[in-house]
Amino acid sequence: MWWLAEAQSLHQVSDRLSSVYVERCHIDRAENAVVFVNKERTVRLPAAFIATLLLGPGTRITHAAVRLLADSGTAVSWVGEHGVRMYAHGLGPSRGSQVIERQAYLVSRPQQRLSVARKMYGMRFPGEDVSTATMQQLLGREGARIKRMYRENSDRTGVQWDKRAYVAGDAFGAGDDVNRLLSAGNSCMYGICHAAVVGVGASPALGFVHTGHSLSFVLDIADLYKAEYSIPLAFDLAAKGQIEESDMRWALRDRFRETRFMSRIVKDIMDLLMGEFIEPETEDNRELWAGKDAAVRSGHNWGLDADDIDDLLSGGYLSVSGPEIPDQADW
Repeated sequence: MWWLAEAQSLHQVSDRLSSVYVERCHIDRAENAVVFVNKERTVRLPAAFIATLLLGPGTRITHAAVRLLADSGTAVSWVGEHGVRMYAHGLGPSRGSQVIERQAYLVSRPQQRLSVARKMYGMRFPGEDVSTATMQQLLGREGARIKRMYRENSDRTGVQWDKRAYVAGDAFGAGDDVNRLLSAGNSCMYGICHAAVVGVGASPALGFVHTGHSLSFVLDIADLYKAEYSIPLAFDLAAKGQIEESDMRWALRDRFRETRFMSRIVKDIMDLLMGEFIEPETEDNRELWAGKDAAVRSGHNWGLDADDIDDLLSGGYLSVSGPEIPDQADW
């Protein structure tokens, strides 16, 4: 493949720095280290010790550095301040495909999909049994919970609340101050959840509750945390008169950092998809699917040669058939 290092020579994700955030720096390569240079100092870090490199505003990176990071299995994401938003991403640390294969398996089978959706709602309703609830019941309970959250935060802060107002394509063009803050906060939430989803090797599009969108799974994950993060913070800021989008972005950024939010998202995603927190597979198997659950190695010509045909004939299991020919044929 395009990487040079063998999988066994790379450090496990559990042994790496979970993420390195960089802003206002020039990034280059010096042998097997990534070099970060700004006006104050120069920092060198071995590329293989970094799980995810988050490139914030004001960064420049060389082609050589990107190549080293890719070869080291380091995820690279272009983000907003402190990873609040994700604009684009490169390779992740996982060279295997087991996470996205498991996700596709679960989302394509109604019973398994419902089971994962129940786990998601169980995280929002601690202490409540949702093991037999239908999707219609879960959606209804979630709607009631969010309405209650808005009302409770309105009473707590004294900020007037009418209803959630949002216009698709113009997130900040509708509603009052608290609605605009909510839109800004949710945008930040989607960005950091998107970074976590692609970082573990899952698909942003394969959602369990949301569907039909390229970020359906991102929306699923973000909804797990809005009642804890963006909703109360929007009311708190509105009560203080801090009503700019940047006020919400900076406040939420600080809260993410204080609570180690990225690590929490990764653990929750892996628990939902894999049943437990496991490290993404680093080995590149490079196999070919041979039907059912079988796989064979790649890099091999599986066409039959003369010796293969002789072996098949001697084994008695080669069959070649054509159309039936009637007894009386008109030639």
